[in-house]
Amino acid sequence: MGGCLSKPKPVEVKVELSLLEKEKEADVMSPNGKVSPFSDCRPNGALGHCSDEDTSAMLRPYHKPRDYVEASVCHVKDLENGQMREVDLGSGRALLIKEHGEFSAIGHKCPHYGAPLVKGVLSKGYVRCPWHGACFNIATGDIEDFPGLDSLPTFQVRVEKDKVIIRANKQALQSQKRTKAMSRCSAVINSSTSFSHVLIIGAGPAGLVCGETLRQEGFTDRIVMCTMDKHLPYDRPKLSKSLESTAEQLRLRSMEFFQTHDIELLTEKEVVSVDVRTKTVTFQDGLKMEYRKLLVATGSRPKPLNYKGKDVGNVFYLRTPEDANSIARLANNKNAVIVGTSFIGMEVAAALTDKAHSVSVIGIEAIPFRKSLGEKVGKAIMKMFETNRVKFYMQNEVSEMRGHHGQLKEVVLKSGKVLRADVCVIGTGAGPATSFLKQSGVHMDSKGFIPVSKTMQTNAEGVFAGGDVVTFPLSTRSNKKANISHWQMAHVHGRIAALNMMGTTTEIKTVPYFWTAMFGKSIRYAGYGEGFDDVIIQGDLDELKFVAFYTKNEEVIAVASMNYDPIVSRVAEVFGSGKTIKKRDVETGDMSWLIDKGTQ
Repeated sequence: MGGCLSKPKPVEVKVELSLLEKEKEADVMSPNGKVSPFSDCRPNGALGHCSDEDTSAMLRPYHKPRDYVEASVCHVKDLENGQMREVDLGSGRALLIKEHGEFSAIGHKCPHYGAPLVKGVLSKGYVRCPWHGACFNIATGDIEDFPGLDSLPTFQVRVEKDKVIIRANKQALQSQKRTKAMSRCSAVINSSTSFSHVLIIGAGPAGLVCGETLRQEGFTDRIVMCTMDKHLPYDRPKLSKSLESTAEQLRLRSMEFFQTHDIELLTEKEVVSVDVRTKTVTFQDGLKMEYRKLLVATGSRPKPLNYKGKDVGNVFYLRTPEDANSIARLANNKNAVIVGTSFIGMEVAAALTDKAHSVSVIGIEAIPFRKSLGEKVGKAIMKMFETNRVKFYMQNEVSEMRGHHGQLKEVVLKSGKVLRADVCVIGTGAGPATSFLKQSGVHMDSKGFIPVSKTMQTNAEGVFAGGDVVTFPLSTRSNKKANISHWQMAHVHGRIAALNMMGTTTEIKTVPYFWTAMFGKSIRYAGYGEGFDDVIIQGDLDELKFVAFYTKNEEVIAVASMNYDPIVSRVAEVFGSGKTIKKRDVETGDMSWLIDKGTQ
């Protein structure tokens, strides 16, 4: 996918609603006026993905006219090629798109976090979310790059007397998201059966997307997903940003979803060993399960911090919703100390400033985020924290945690400084959770990461891996092996692994995309900036409105921005097309070639 520019003109959108007297033959049409993809589609949608409207037409042929709304939304000449417009149909809004002279209409909000897609990037049949980079096919509504689990509804568009008319299912307009059609398990099994055709270790985004993709692509054998967690899969990145959220508020799928789609989920189930010769997994409770295909997606574990006083309470490595809730409760009008300037540590510090009496951050470097975002951006972020009452103790480490009656009261630094503390959060980095694979036959590197191929396969037959535990060939950096622990990347890994498990050879090709949020401001980041040798900054760091281009050998390898949407998604689109951006291209300050002024 490549970048796309347009020179649009302002549009005055007029809406005319019409009540349908009867069902129209258009029900069997796709959004672009072609025969519905269900005409040659397997039940799981593998040969063609369908909108809520298409699905309901097949499953409920006697849909009532009042379930639909029709609106004349503009004149055909109101939109130029390459333009998108958010239009109101009375019962909800849709995104109207014109490309190559054809109109299409899809949901207007990204199903991930609700970003307005009209502010995103339109390019070659796809629209990319301005916030987190997810990509959607404008013809089918299908999600084709991540993050997020759901696709968009599509709506029928037709032109009559030079008026563009959209016909939409009211429920789809309200929900603004759609789950792809899935097959079910046809194998005769029960929960005590000690064999699974696909066994997924880990229930983060890699494991979850793998299981869902298998069902979307017509896989009808047994799928078992296991997790050490006691909760259903949840949105872990929100833990450090929204400390008071419950597991139920954060969950990605309901138990009903797993039951409906025959994905068996085993919670509080720890794997202690894998034997790739016998294709057997052993659990801590003694259960053994054989597999035909295995996905290892166990994520990361915090790196432990060495200090005196490890028996003192109220010291947390943020791992679970319960941890987050406890941190928020204990910090209320009290003194909080954050050890480490990782993204998680800094997000927690930001989240606590409106709760805690004081927030102190201890960092081993002089400036937070210097290695990932560069010194200038790091200083600007540090200043933002200091403006919000956060006190930094940089180039320092913890030597002791002191308690009273077992509860934390002081954090002692190696410099001798003593900080008052009622709660402490340690965010000093993480490593791959792969120790259970030591005698498995699955190859790991010296740091415990699992090297995989472009198809997410390990060295062992039938064993795939994805997410934080792997190093994989990054196509945008000449297939350099990289470990990229982004939420978005884990989604991609899960999908690629599933497709290759089914024999559909598919190589990973995506642009890394990351975001962080602090004090109501978001930093977006795309690319892979490891080893950057210069940072070109456009905008105003003091005003926190900037874009930073990370370069290596006169080429842009990554970009970060704050208050500059949708430039990171625009650059991601250029990276994804295989094109290169030269350092000289971004030094001038003229970014008109990147910014699409055609969205509003």
